[in-house]
Amino acid sequence: MERNLRKEKIGVVTSNKMEKSIVVLVERKVKHPLYGKFVKKSTKFIAHDDENSCNEGDTVKIMETRKMSKNKNWRLVDIIERVK
Repeated sequence: MERNLRKEKIGVVTSNKMEKSIVVLVERKVKHPLYGKFVKKSTKFIAHDDENSCNEGDTVKIMETRKMSKNKNWRLVDIIERVK
C-alpha cells in the first residue's frame, strides 16, 4: 500500500518564542473573482522545530504531519535561507 503524499509549504518564520515550535507565515496570490486582480493572502501555520534551530525571518520548508498538539500538525523539513 502506498502512503499518501504529504503537503509541503514554503514560508517565513514570524515567531520562535515557543519551545520546539515556530510560527510560519505562508503567502499565496489569489485572483479576485470579480476584478481579476491578484491579491496576496496569507496563512499562519504552527510547525514543530525539534532542535529550536530557526530564527525570525528565516525562509523554511514545512511538511504536513500527524497532530502534535491542539493546533500543531506541521513539522520543519529544512531551512532554505537564513536571515542575515
